[in-house]
Amino acid sequence: MSSVIKPKHQRLVLVLAAIAALIAAALLAAWALRNQASYFYLPAEMVSKPPAADRAVRLGGMVEAGSLKTAPDGVTITFTVSDGTAKVPATFTGITPDLFKEGSGVVAEGHRSSDGVFVADNLLAKHDEKYVPREMRQMSTGEAHQKVEAAK
Repeated sequence: MSSVIKPKHQRLVLVLAAIAALIAAALLAAWALRNQASYFYLPAEMVSKPPAADRAVRLGGMVEAGSLKTAPDGVTITFTVSDGTAKVPATFTGITPDLFKEGSGVVAEGHRSSDGVFVADNLLAKHDEKYVPREMRQMSTGEAHQKVEAAK
């Protein structure tokens, strides 16, 4: 008897080895990224089922009117994020986006502290559907479309 592997069996072994390598790579990537996932919470979800303290999450909602306060250091702000059902107090230290203001939408990336305050590391301000760039505010719809087409 010969101990030489037939070409048909060699291909089968190579295919199985490639599949095993792909599965191993996918499992390794999933394991490496398990703590990097950032889950999105609305204020009502944050209040009813709060994430573990210091777990990276995103909090989205509206900046409640009258809640925006600047600390004496000039770079730390406190505000409240609301979804109409619940409110979550939040704090951020840094330069805020230009569109960040009371009554606007916000997605705050950060974590919930042990005292329930959301500590934001990054703020993403959202504009409404009626957003128009400053340069195009005085233009008619037709002029704006012409400018956009000319830019293409």
